[in-house]
Amino acid sequence: MDALKERPARKRAASELRKDKRRNKRVSIALSGRFLAEGTRDHGVLTRNISCGGACFVSRQKPPLETRIVCYLDDLGRIESDVVRMTEDGFAVRFNVTARKKDKIADRLTWLANKKPLGLEDDRVAPRYAAGGPALVSRADGRVLQCRTIDISLTGAAFESEGPAPFIGELVTVGHLKGEVVRTLRNGFAIRYIPKDHAS
Repeated sequence: MDALKERPARKRAASELRKDKRRNKRVSIALSGRFLAEGTRDHGVLTRNISCGGACFVSRQKPPLETRIVCYLDDLGRIESDVVRMTEDGFAVRFNVTARKKDKIADRLTWLANKKPLGLEDDRVAPRYAAGGPALVSRADGRVLQCRTIDISLTGAAFESEGPAPFIGELVTVGHLKGEVVRTLRNGFAIRYIPKDHAS
């Protein structure tokens, strides 16, 4: 009986989440990162609030309105954005992303917002083991990243690398394995392996 009672509640929760995604509900999460505008060096930012459609940043540097910038945010990766508003201590942007990536951002923000309040564990399903060897990671556009393996499991791995990390959702190749980037780290990224029968 309890299981039957839980089903409508789960359906309502899923329905509310879908509504929140459509409304681009903002959450107050502090994610550090940096942004880069054409012809300038990168500058640090901190999110005051963020949704799958945009963010409000705290930043000493304020790019002009309507400037196209590229943001690199911890846990979210690379996001192309347009500056839409100035604030007292920063600026706000609208994300230029596909519907698929917007859904991925919404899912990740939902998990981040509920991680501490609900005492959630990291969303990795297999134990990871410390590593430390070098690895060559091939990106979707053919570029090869020289990385150091941070840890590895049966379902994925984390890598340390210099420069911008691949974006979340990007398909990469490590040796004979294919994977999907599922999160970015301060100096690297993590992937989930794609089974061979789903890799094509």
